[in-house]
Amino acid sequence: MIPQSTIDRIVDAANIVDVVSDYVTLRRAGASYKGLCPFHDDKTPSFSVSPARGVCKCFSCGKGGNAVHFIMEIEQMSYVEALKHLAKKYGIPVEEEEMTDEQRQKMNERESMFAVNEWAAKYFSQTMMTNQDGRAIGLAYFRSRGFRDDIIAKFRLGFCLDSPDAVSKEAKAKGYNEKYLVDTGLCIKRDNGSLYDRFRGRAMFPWIAVNGKVVAFGGRVLDARTKGVNQKYVNSPDSLIYHKANELYGIFQAKKQIAKEDMVYMVEGYTDVLAMHQCGIENVVANSGTALNEAQIHLLHRFTNNITLLYDSDEAGIHAATRSTDMLLAEGMNVKILLLPEGDDPDSFSRKHNAQEFKAYVAEHQTDFILFKTNLLLKDAQRDPIKRAQLTEDIVKSIAVIPDEIIRSTYVHECAEILNMDEAILMRGANKNRSSILENLKKEAQREIDRQNRLLNNGTDNAGTDNSPATGTSSSSPATDTPVGADDSFSAITAESDTTQQPSEAGHTGLDFQNIITKQSQSEQRFLGIERMILTLVTRYGEQPLTSPTSSEEGEEATSIEFPAEELTLAEGVQNDLDYDGITLRSPLYAKMLRLTCEHVHDEGFIASKFLLNNQDEDISREAADLIDDRYQLSSGNQMEKSEEELKLTYISRLLCDYKNAIIEEELKQYNANLTLPEVKDNPTLLMDTMRHIKELGEIQRQLAKRLGDRVVVK
Repeated sequence: MIPQSTIDRIVDAANIVDVVSDYVTLRRAGASYKGLCPFHDDKTPSFSVSPARGVCKCFSCGKGGNAVHFIMEIEQMSYVEALKHLAKKYGIPVEEEEMTDEQRQKMNERESMFAVNEWAAKYFSQTMMTNQDGRAIGLAYFRSRGFRDDIIAKFRLGFCLDSPDAVSKEAKAKGYNEKYLVDTGLCIKRDNGSLYDRFRGRAMFPWIAVNGKVVAFGGRVLDARTKGVNQKYVNSPDSLIYHKANELYGIFQAKKQIAKEDMVYMVEGYTDVLAMHQCGIENVVANSGTALNEAQIHLLHRFTNNITLLYDSDEAGIHAATRSTDMLLAEGMNVKILLLPEGDDPDSFSRKHNAQEFKAYVAEHQTDFILFKTNLLLKDAQRDPIKRAQLTEDIVKSIAVIPDEIIRSTYVHECAEILNMDEAILMRGANKNRSSILENLKKEAQREIDRQNRLLNNGTDNAGTDNSPATGTSSSSPATDTPVGADDSFSAITAESDTTQQPSEAGHTGLDFQNIITKQSQSEQRFLGIERMILTLVTRYGEQPLTSPTSSEEGEEATSIEFPAEELTLAEGVQNDLDYDGITLRSPLYAKMLRLTCEHVHDEGFIASKFLLNNQDEDISREAADLIDDRYQLSSGNQMEKSEEELKLTYISRLLCDYKNAIIEEELKQYNANLTLPEVKDNPTLLMDTMRHIKELGEIQRQLAKRLGDRVVVK
């Protein structure tokens, strides 16, 4: 376990803008920053980063938090892993004990596979630099290709000895489980149970994911064996931590430069990437000969809207240039094509030119994809009217996927001139295809909604028979639900109070809640919105003194909670008020957050928001990040003369009253429903007991009505 003091140092050092900028291109928007959300298919910037509060938030998909939560989400790390990641980034030492055998066994599969791959990358690199065969074969190969030692080190290149089991023997000697050697694809298990090395005798290219973790390897066969072989490269198989279709070679080394230059070059092979880095161009990635897919495109779109595809000028290169481009256009990316001079690929071309010359050539010769495709197909069709009609339809389909209407219109105009066609005809074709695309997207979205509703209904007993909110919100995510009578914002509370008399107090009822009110509610979700707002105040102001505001004018009534004469903090005032009436918050998470705040509120230098945000309990930390988000601001409505100090007391008083009133309303519904049951109607004792409870609850409700400005109507 990492000490809390170390966690505080890490979180305090982690600049949220700096952390997020490693993954997302941010642009200043007032006091905050905005960018495309990395967690969903974001077409317009909805991801906001607040350096003042140290949190980020997507107001579309809802994901975010502090720097630790961001790293956890984007890198799929545990809380401890994310802390260590940030500690390494900011040079903060984290004291760790050497793992015991028992602890190593408890490592989850992902962690174990990452650990094995990290060891293997170091092993292959050391083998190439220190082993005689490694230097004579592996290192000699890379140097024969002209790669400098700094490039070899940057991409962690290595060599696997031409031995059937050198890797497996060394790994097992270091204590690594053979299960993970097989699961990562480093080794293959024979029928007799023995292992042999997948990459023996090959130059090794580690695949490093955007988070810096080694997820897989590519191995190239060397020497004379390359002649006549169909498969020079062997790659790791798909696994729990690696899906080739989701990865891009070189993304880790390129991501910062991509964001800085707001442009990425796409090439085909490993050595193309290496050669361009050596030339001085670092914003380059490779798809390793496979067609781009949505996951890879979305990964690139985190960093830039602009992509230039670099390919050979031969037929294979031209074919590669036209693959997957419609998906790039649909993502809203600006796509350029550059066919290199005949006989050159990115590797050979970059060796002949420095970075400035390379970029100058790109700027002069790259072509917008739609125009490139139009000219290419027009050349193929020549004077054949059928082929021209087919190419026109093909081009129109590509234009139709572009989300921006102005860009679509511009392409239609330019293509009409090239094809010597009526612009209106092309526009009608593009609009028709666009309508079809949108209709299909709508159907797909509806199918997903229907699927989610089926899952929800199948997983809920007596769906639709209780008083909980409508389907579509998971009960496992109480923080996002809105209860009856309580909107998920402070302004809603204020709006109500604008038209009613302010309560003189939110004090205690004087009746025994614990004995009157049953704990078995059929609509727990109803209360979670109010609890969320209570905890928002506790998180933001929990350590501040809870003092009764003095009347600013004669006749103005105070609105604070009643509490003993000694000074309490806001968190303690809330807890005492609930305890007095025997009420426990229904959300275990919120109850725990309130309890821990009260337990530590008198610690030296205690700040509730920092304590909860940096808490080692991941659920508490995540929820605190959401509660302190900028959208939760106190709003005084028509009470602009009041200070925030007074407002928070007004709100906490009203929220506690609302919470108690919600409990009473729920219980009254239940007891009134019981009156219709035969076993109650036919049993005088039960009937009288039920009527007594209804009367007592009605009395409590009338008392609360006075404090809530007579908003509660008792029938």
